[in-house]
Parts: sequence; C-alpha cells; structure tokens
Amino acid sequence: MEFTAIRTLITEFIQHLSSQGKSSFTLIAYKKDLEQFVGFLSSVEKSDVRDIKKEDIDGFIAKLLKDGYTKKSASRKLNSIRTFFRFLKNSQKIDQNPALDVSHPKYSQTPPRILSKLEYHALRDFAKDDPRTYALIEVLLQTGIKIGELAGLKLGDVTETTLHIKSYGKTPIREIPLNKSVKKAISEYVKVREAGKLEDPLFITRSGKSILIRNIRQIINRCFREVEIQKATVNDLRNTFIAQQIVSGASLEYIAKIVGHRRLSSTERFLNLVKEETTKKEQLGEL
Repeated sequence: MEFTAIRTLITEFIQHLSSQGKSSFTLIAYKKDLEQFVGFLSSVEKSDVRDIKKEDIDGFIAKLLKDGYTKKSASRKLNSIRTFFRFLKNSQKIDQNPALDVSHPKYSQTPPRILSKLEYHALRDFAKDDPRTYALIEVLLQTGIKIGELAGLKLGDVTETTLHIKSYGKTPIREIPLNKSVKKAISEYVKVREAGKLEDPLFITRSGKSILIRNIRQIINRCFREVEIQKATVNDLRNTFIAQQIVSGASLEYIAKIVGHRRLSSTERFLNLVKEETTKKEQLGEL
C-alpha cells in the first residue's frame, strides 16, 4: 500500500464521520491531526498503514511533546489516531489497532477560572458606555454561551424571552432564557446598530460585517487589560455564569442543559470549585 493510499483512507474516514452527522469543526480537527501524523510517518519512512506499530505512534506523541505541544493537545491527537485505526479495523483494512496500547500523556486539568463579583462588576462598568461591548459581555455573562455561538447569533435568534442557540461543535441546539439585564443590553445595542433582517448577524463590526470570533476575543481581552483582570479568557465568562447558577441554587441538570454540557460530570466539577471558593471566603470572613 503506497503512502498516498493512507491519505485516501483518511478521506474515507472523514467521509464516514460526516455520514454520522459529525460537525464541520470535528471533521477539520480529525483531518488536521491525521495529516500531521502522516507527516511524521513520512519522516520515519512508513508508507504502508499495515506496517504502523505502537512504537510509531509513541514516537509521534513524543515528538509532539518535544516540539512544545501540551500533554492535553497530544492526548487529543492520540484520540484522533485511535478513532482512525478503529475505523480501519472495523472496515477490515487492518488486522489490529496499534493505537490501543499507546498510553495517553498524563496531565492535570486546570480548574476553571471564575471571576469574582468585583471583577465582573468592573468589567461591566468599563463597557457600559459602548452598547456593543456591553451587550457582548452581558450575553456571555448572563447566558453562558460559547464565543463561537455568540459570533454565530442572528437577529432572529433573539426573542422576547429566549436566545436560540444553533448547534455548534459538540454543543447541541438549545433555548436559553433571557433575564432583564441581558434583554436590555441587547435592545440598547440593536437600537444603535444598522437595521437588518432576521437572518442577519446580531453582532457586527464597525463596517457592518459579521463579527468574528477573533474580533470578540480582542474586544473582551482589551476590557480585561483596562480593568486589570489577570489571567482571564473569554471562556471564563462562561465559567462564571455556571458558577453563579450553582450559587443561586439551580440544579446541575438544568445548568448542563442550558450551557450544552453533554456530560453531567463537566458541570459537577464546577460544584466542587464553588464549594472550595465558598470555604475560603468563610475562612477569610468575606461572607
């Protein structure tokens, strides 16, 4: 089997994933990971997929770590390789899956960053004179949606009571209730932006084009810098929303449904973090 045939098998694999309804984001990620693996195989002169051994995959993971990839990233790429070889095994193109015995790099997961009341109040106060920036922050803080979901919002996705979120990556379609604060922020922004149709983007640039993820990240990061919020990312606004929901007494099942967590364990880890923060504040007399 020539080396080019491996790329053909990757194409078949991606088509298989597509037929299963996997998102475009998932397909791109798998393809990128596997093409990177193919590049490594070329460097060690492996051109037949049936000749690939556990040691080759171990070597690829080791090279990733040596090249500066995080253990988490290397582990994700290993998952892509495992899934690819499972497809080949099930398709009877290989006899054994050489990736099964490859160990994942061990890494500790960084706990989610949750903004303090002082931090998110400062963030909102700084942004209040710019309707677009304020609306972006309020939507993120009051709904817990992802930055990609925010960038994809249309004018028609906002109703009197809810925000309609389309499927994004692994996150499902859902309806998120809107409180008075976020409804007002969106309304004030819509008043000053150019009029548009329901299918037009909700958030646009100064030139009237659809706002991009990088635009949102730049805007929020500038706000972080201006109010001196350290070591925070846009995703921490989502983390803060989840923590606030827990503090307010919402059930984990409800929160998971609202934010689109597919596994309840993803929500549960915030519960432990909130308990830890509450204990610290009690000890410091801040409650």
